[in-house]
Amino acid sequence: MADPSKVRMSGPLTPFRGGFASELARQGYLPNSLSSQLHLMAHLSRWMTGEALEPRGLTAEASERFLAHRRSQGYVLWLSAKALVPLLGYLRDLGAVPPVRPVVLSGPEGLLETYRKYLLAERGLVAGSAEAYVIAVRPFVTARAVGEPASLVGLAPADVTGFVLAACTGRSTGSAKLIVTALKSLLGFLHVEGLIATPLAAAVPSVAGWKLAGLPRYLGPGEVHRLLNACDLETPTGRRDLAILMLLARLGLRAGEVASMRLSDIDWRAGELVVRGKGSRSERLPLPTDVGDALASYLRQGRPPTAEGRNVFVRAHAPHRALTSGAVTNIVYAASLRAGLPRTGAHQLRHSAATAMVRGGAGLPEVGQVLRHRLLLTTAIYAKVDREGLRSLARAWPGEPK
Repeated sequence: MADPSKVRMSGPLTPFRGGFASELARQGYLPNSLSSQLHLMAHLSRWMTGEALEPRGLTAEASERFLAHRRSQGYVLWLSAKALVPLLGYLRDLGAVPPVRPVVLSGPEGLLETYRKYLLAERGLVAGSAEAYVIAVRPFVTARAVGEPASLVGLAPADVTGFVLAACTGRSTGSAKLIVTALKSLLGFLHVEGLIATPLAAAVPSVAGWKLAGLPRYLGPGEVHRLLNACDLETPTGRRDLAILMLLARLGLRAGEVASMRLSDIDWRAGELVVRGKGSRSERLPLPTDVGDALASYLRQGRPPTAEGRNVFVRAHAPHRALTSGAVTNIVYAASLRAGLPRTGAHQLRHSAATAMVRGGAGLPEVGQVLRHRLLLTTAIYAKVDREGLRSLARAWPGEPK
């Protein structure tokens, strides 16, 4: 195991060595990772000596020159700008190096960034949904926005329908519906902002799709059991993953709801859990004993003491920041592979929880309450998984014995 205290350093960054090492240790970096960061710092400090640079001269351009030098010297690790994020972040907090200059976007990207801010501030979308909308309409904007600042003057209904037909061909119904929804939102934003004279949202064609047409994909009880057993409870990461999987499979939470869960959302005395769902809604759910046991085990023996913030679930490796919804989905993917199951997503476990409730005798209104659906129609698709109940309603084929 590497010993951070044996990393030798010279040059203008030497006075910051001790403080940086302490900060890394506070964030939960293990000795090997901490030593690697100090070695990178030592190399940067030596390079700065050769370039006659003081810390205030360590701009973004200077950092990129250092990384280019490091690559040219044959180094194979710590070669991207991401490698310098911990060190530069620490030095910026001290005011030792220049702050990051804000990037002023122009052209189509500037317009898309303004649209993103509108989605977050005016529409109340979460960051992940806003990003999905921006990605969906980026080809439309980049192909049609001209000038500086970007202008869409002259946009016609034919441009809208032509884009939808080209972009949605060959896509799944769900993917096509996202593009159509995002484009309608964008066109509404452009009209409100005065960037187009005519409201064009009505020109966006609808995607053919029928509610309740398919069956929800779900795991059976045995498969859910295998998935949960794929977590190694001898490790902190395994205890964390089990608690996440239990919340998804037993309570039907969404990945984003698990990622945003805070320590104060668990009411141990009342045996309840506050769930922060879509549309900034907060609702309380009963906390089953087995789910509570998994959470308690993780909080006592899995969540690192160096965890940043009040989110329940954090990264396994330092810095121990809150998980994202994408990380929660990846945890489910990895567990399904360990269990020998087809690749399973977080939302599939939500379907599994609903299916288990229906087959256990719960009515659709009760299932809708647990899943926090606003409309009973959204829950109705789970009626089709109760095949025995449906069989009792089916009429016999003419001519067949009853």
